[in-house]
Amino acid sequence: MVFVPIEQAITSDRTKKSRLIATDMDGTLTQQGKFTASLLQAFEDLSAASIPVLIVTGRSAGWVSGLATYLPIAGAIAENGGLFYPEDSAEPIVLTPIPDRIQHRQQLANAYQHLKSEFPQIQESTDNQFRLTDWTFDNRDLTVSQLERLAGLCSSLGWGFTYSSVQCHIKPAFQDKAVGLMQVLREYFPQYKPEQVLTVGDSPNDASLFNPELFPLSVGVANVLDYANELIYKPAYVTTASEGEGFCELVRYLYV
Repeated sequence: MVFVPIEQAITSDRTKKSRLIATDMDGTLTQQGKFTASLLQAFEDLSAASIPVLIVTGRSAGWVSGLATYLPIAGAIAENGGLFYPEDSAEPIVLTPIPDRIQHRQQLANAYQHLKSEFPQIQESTDNQFRLTDWTFDNRDLTVSQLERLAGLCSSLGWGFTYSSVQCHIKPAFQDKAVGLMQVLREYFPQYKPEQVLTVGDSPNDASLFNPELFPLSVGVANVLDYANELIYKPAYVTTASEGEGFCELVRYLYV
C-alpha cells in the first residue's frame, strides 16, 4: 500500500480547496495521550482563518460533551457517529436512533459478555459508563486475527465492530464516522460540500473518513502507517510527523 506525502498535496494546491476540517482525536490530535499547547494554538490558527473544526471520535458521550464546550471547535461527534454535540449546546443530537436506551445498553452488555466468554482477557473501558450508543473495551495486545474474530462474533450477533489504537467498539451495525459526519454536514453545515471537507485520522476506525468517494481530501498522521494492511480505505496523503504533531504539521502547511 503506497501512501502519498502531504507535501505533494501542498504542491498541487489540492488541500487549498478545504473549508472545514473533520478530525479524529486519540492518536491524531493527542500526543502520547495528551493535548499540547501546539495543538491548542493550531485550533486558534484555524479559527482565525475561519476554518471550522469538527472532532469525530470514538470517545464517549460523557467525555465529548466537555470537549465541545471547552475547545475552540464547531462541534464534536461522539461514539463513532452516534451523537453530535454542537459548540453552542450541552445537549447531544442523537444520530443513531435508540427507542429504548436501557434495553439497548443491556443488549450491548450481553454482546460484550458473549465476546468475553471467548476472550476472557478483554476489559471494559473506563469510559464505558458514560456511553449511550456503543460499548467499548480496551484494545490491549489483541492481534489482527483476534480483532477479525471479534468482528465476526459481533456480526453474528447483529452488531457492528470497529477498533482504534486505544479501544474496541461494539456498535449498531451501520453506525460509523462517515455516516455520522455526512448527516451532520447535511443538517448543520449545508454550506460545505463533502469535497470541501478535509478529514484526518490515524487508525482503522477512521477508515470510512478516508473513503475517496465521500471525502476526496483526507490525511493520515504518520502513525496511520502502523495499520497500513488493516485499512479498508487509505488516506489520500500522510504527514511526516505522528499523532498531534502530525496534525499541527498539516495546519502549518495549510493555513499558517
